[in-house]
Amino acid sequence: MSATHVRSFMDENFLLTTETAQVLYHGTAAELPIIDYHCHVSPREIYEDVCFENITRLWLSGDHYKWRLMRWQGVPECYITGDASDYDKFIKFAECLPRAIGNPMYHWCHLELKRYFGYEGLLNAETAPAVWRLTQELLTDPAMSVRNLIQKSRVAFIGTTDDPVDSLIYHEKLAEDQDFPVIVAPTFRPDKAIHIHKAGWRDYIAKLAEVSGTDIQDMATLTEALGKRMTHFAEHGCRAADLGMDYMVCRPVSKDVADTAFAKAMSGRALSEEEAEGYMTYLLLYCGTEFARLGWVMQIHCNCLRNPNTKMLERLGPDSGFDCIGPDRGDDAMARFLDWLDSRDVLPKTILYSLREADNGYLAVLAGAYQGEGIPGKVQQGSAWWFNDHLPGMKKQLTDLACVGILGNFVGMLTDSRSFLSYTRHEYFRRALCDLIGQWVENGEYPQDAEMLRGLVTDICYHNALRYFDLEVRK
Repeated sequence: MSATHVRSFMDENFLLTTETAQVLYHGTAAELPIIDYHCHVSPREIYEDVCFENITRLWLSGDHYKWRLMRWQGVPECYITGDASDYDKFIKFAECLPRAIGNPMYHWCHLELKRYFGYEGLLNAETAPAVWRLTQELLTDPAMSVRNLIQKSRVAFIGTTDDPVDSLIYHEKLAEDQDFPVIVAPTFRPDKAIHIHKAGWRDYIAKLAEVSGTDIQDMATLTEALGKRMTHFAEHGCRAADLGMDYMVCRPVSKDVADTAFAKAMSGRALSEEEAEGYMTYLLLYCGTEFARLGWVMQIHCNCLRNPNTKMLERLGPDSGFDCIGPDRGDDAMARFLDWLDSRDVLPKTILYSLREADNGYLAVLAGAYQGEGIPGKVQQGSAWWFNDHLPGMKKQLTDLACVGILGNFVGMLTDSRSFLSYTRHEYFRRALCDLIGQWVENGEYPQDAEMLRGLVTDICYHNALRYFDLEVRK
């Protein structure tokens, strides 16, 4: 192919392959505010308006996407999570990046360098020292503080992910700060109380008892403690809960059966799979019922194989970049869980995510079975998540949802990130969305109706999430 037929890398029409896509993105999607309803950034760092010392602290610390990429290239662990200097860690990452053709990390990194640091070149072994110096100089500017990065990104709402035992003191301080226009709300994530079979469960129950002021002895007192913490979260502006499940369970049991499992686990004895799933189901159904009462959105993330590398788990602990897509258990637990709640009129607005891309159609169709009550898209198939949030994965999720549901009611993208530079993932998603819609229009599969198209894009990128999470953003 001659050079005249090769598009420039990441030009203004990056990912936009049709004229319709270009018009939709530049004329509508590009400047919309961001509703980042699920992420893992630190509310403390937002409140303290942290300035990062260098790009490694901002970019590489805690980013398991980048850690996995470096391990693929055989980089020694000392340059990933170890004690190598920040400069050397950055150089090692830069050396790996050119090998990642087709990986969204290549696009994300260059988008972030371009949008936040004005760097138009490529990051590789040769350019890394100059990029380090450029970013180091710019990060000394107060304009690159956390709050300024958020506002520069046009973020209107951030939904963090928070443990029930969290004091939420930084959410409280942020809510009182009228100088910061972005709403930062907690999300209730009770995983550590639910996963009775995992290490540290008993210690966590003791911590929950202390924080809630409840003597936890059985399921009644456990749910009482969680209820108190839900009230605490509600008082601090919580609008959503998140259930992180390795795989979904729905094995309803009586309170007595759940009490027996609870007592057995508290005594340090191992539970059978049936006992553990019965306890977990009891707590999940309690939580779902309470989420509906509180008007919270329930998010369920499932089908993750956690920590399969036992050697590295023992060395580095969890959340170090070794989790995988979970196997297909061939179970209809998700359907039975939703149906239990719906049949009792206590099914909250719900977003379903799976790490298994093959589950797209199943989740979208399942969501369609529980619609109504005057809420467009009451139950949703969530955005392409984690190992699926690459370009083909995003387009497949959007296409699958469009084929069997209503794409126009979709609540759109999220960062699911610990980095304050990851808001470019919303740009990446919006470009992919506009390109997909543009292709349908120019193929004659949807009308070339400018007003209708603008409405669809605006809703998917912004307004649907605004309505779904009952948000009134600050002006």
